[in-house]
Amino acid sequence: MKVLFVLTVLVVAWLTCGSAAAEPASVLIEAESFRDHGGWAIDQQSMDQMGSAYLLAHGLGTPVADATTTVEIPAPGAYRVWVRTWNWVSPWEASGAPGRFRVSLDGKLLDQTFGTSGDAWGWVGGEQVRLDKGTLRVTLHDLTGFDGRYDAIAFVPEAAPEPSNELDELAAFRRRCLGLPETPPLAGRFDLVVTGGGVAGICTAVTAARLGLSVALIQNRPVLGGNSSSEVGVSNSGLTNIAPFPQIGHLVRELGAEGDERRRRVVEAEDNIRLFLNRHVYAVETRDGRITSVTARSITDGSEFRFEGELFADCTGDATVGFLAGADWRMGREGRDETGESKAPPVADNVKMGSTLHWDSEDIGRDVPFPDCPWALRIDEDSCMETMRMTHSRNNWETGFRYDAATETERIRDYMLRAIFGNWDFLKNRSRLRGQFSHRRLSRVGYILGKRESRRLMGDVILTQHDVAQKRRYEDACLTSTWGIDLHTPHESNTEQFPGEEFISRGSGLPKKNVEIYPIPYRCLYSRNVENLFMAGRNISTTHVALGQVRVQNTTGMMGEVVGRAATICKRRSTTPRGVYAEHLDEFKELLARPVKGEPRAGNRQPTHLRENGPVQVAFDNS
Repeated sequence: MKVLFVLTVLVVAWLTCGSAAAEPASVLIEAESFRDHGGWAIDQQSMDQMGSAYLLAHGLGTPVADATTTVEIPAPGAYRVWVRTWNWVSPWEASGAPGRFRVSLDGKLLDQTFGTSGDAWGWVGGEQVRLDKGTLRVTLHDLTGFDGRYDAIAFVPEAAPEPSNELDELAAFRRRCLGLPETPPLAGRFDLVVTGGGVAGICTAVTAARLGLSVALIQNRPVLGGNSSSEVGVSNSGLTNIAPFPQIGHLVRELGAEGDERRRRVVEAEDNIRLFLNRHVYAVETRDGRITSVTARSITDGSEFRFEGELFADCTGDATVGFLAGADWRMGREGRDETGESKAPPVADNVKMGSTLHWDSEDIGRDVPFPDCPWALRIDEDSCMETMRMTHSRNNWETGFRYDAATETERIRDYMLRAIFGNWDFLKNRSRLRGQFSHRRLSRVGYILGKRESRRLMGDVILTQHDVAQKRRYEDACLTSTWGIDLHTPHESNTEQFPGEEFISRGSGLPKKNVEIYPIPYRCLYSRNVENLFMAGRNISTTHVALGQVRVQNTTGMMGEVVGRAATICKRRSTTPRGVYAEHLDEFKELLARPVKGEPRAGNRQPTHLRENGPVQVAFDNS
C-alpha cells in the first residue's frame, strides 16, 4: 500500500506560469523568493494547513524593515494584482486589523492596504496595473509591527480568473510555475532517517551515527534544538545517567545548554550524518506496513527531495511522520473509565497541555510608548495577575488547551500573541502602576510555539499512571525519567475571566522536592503497526497522564540515545524495532550499558549511582 500525503508546493524564486496559449503569462512571487527579507521572518509552522511557509512582520509593535525582491515580467500588458494574506485577528471578530502592510512596484505603492480582510488565508486585491517587460522591483512595507503576514503575489493577466485558493488547485498552480517533477529527486538512501531536530532527534541521529549508521537528520527550522532552541527557549529539565543504564544521558550532557551553535557543531562533527535544515517533511510513502521514504520541501528555496531509508525515527513532537504513515495515534485525555488513572478525567475529552510563547522586557532608561491594541485581549487590573512581576513571562503563559496543536498551530499562537500584547498594552497605557513600566519596552516575544502535547504514537506498551505510581518493572526498561507526573491545566482564575480561552496554566502533580524515578520501557519507543518506525520525544507511546512524567527535554534526549542504539541492532541483525525486543533483548541491554564514543562535558555532572527506585532531587521550574 502506498500512502502519499499531498500538500502545496513552495516556490522560492521568481516564477512565470501559464499555458502556451495564454499571453502574457501569470507571474507568481512567493514569500520565500524575496532576496532581502528585511525584518520579516519565515514562518513554516502552519504550512500543512495553509499551503506554504510565509513572511511574518513580527516587530513587537514597531514596523519591521521592508522586504524586497525583483522579478522578470515576461511580456508587457495589463495585470491584476492578487496578494495571498488575511486579517489574523478575524477569528475573534476583534476590532481593527493589526497586520496591515502595503506593496510597492518599482517604488509606486498599490492603492490597497493588505491584511485588513479575510477570515482565512486567501487571495485579496485585484487592482489593475500595467507592467512593462523586464525587471520589476517589489517591496513589502509593514505598517504596524504586529505580525502582518504575506504568502505570495500573483500578477494575473486581466482576462484570466483569480487564482484558486483550493489547496489542491493552488498546489498544482505552484507546481506548474516552478516546473517541479512529479517525483522529487532522491537526496539519498540512509540506514536511518530522523525527522525533527529537537534534543530527541539530535540524540537519535548522533548516537546512531557514532555506532556506524548512515543518517539523515531533517529539521524544518534554521536552528537545531526544538523547544530548547533560542527560538522557543525552554530550559532542559530532568536528570540523566540514572540506573538501570547510567551510560544513557552522556550525549544529552555533551550537548549541554549552550545553545544552537553548540548543537549544530556536535551534529556536523559526525561524518555519518547529513544535516538538512529548513526542510519540512510533508509526505510519506509506505509499502507493506513499512515506510519506504519521506519527502521534504525547503522553506527557503522551494526545492523538494525524497529520503529513502531502512529505518525511520519520528522526533517531530507532533508525530508528523507516524501520522502520515498511518501509524496508530491518540490525542487528548483518556477517560478514567478506560484507564482507571486517578489523574484522568471521568471520561475522555480533547483537553491537552497547552503551548507557550516566551516574552521579555527591558528597562531602557527613558519613556518608551507602546501602541493601543484594541484587537488584543482586553486585560484589566483583575486579569493582569501579579502585575508588579509582569516584566517577563514564565512557563505558565500557556494556551490552546482545547485546540489541536498539530493542525491549529497558527490559531493557538495568534491567541497567545493577543494575550501578550493585550497584557503589555494594559501595563503600559492603563494600569494603575503604569508609571513603573514607562521605561520598559518589549525586548522579545517568541513566534515559534513551544508545544507540550499533541499526537502520541501507540507502541507495544502504552505507559500509564499505574506504571509510574506502582513502579511496574518491565524487562525492557531502558531509560529513567525523573520529573514526576506534571500535568498543566488552565488556571482557575484565568478560566473565570476567559472561559474556554485561557492563557495562564497551573502545573499539578510535580513535587518541589523529591521525585520518584521511573524506568521507561523500550516498547514505548516504536510504532505497534508501522514496523520500521521509531519515535522519541513527546510523541512516544503514553497516556496523557503518563506524558506528564516523560516530556521534559533531558528525558526525551535520552530516548534518542536509546533509539539510536536500537537502530544499530536493527541494522546489525536485519531486524525490526519490535525484533530488537523480541529476539535481541540481551544484546540490546549490553549496548545500553556501554558508552558511545564522545565524552560527557565537564562541569555538568549528574549522579550515576542512584538506586533504580530511589528519590532524586530535581529543580522545579514549572516547565
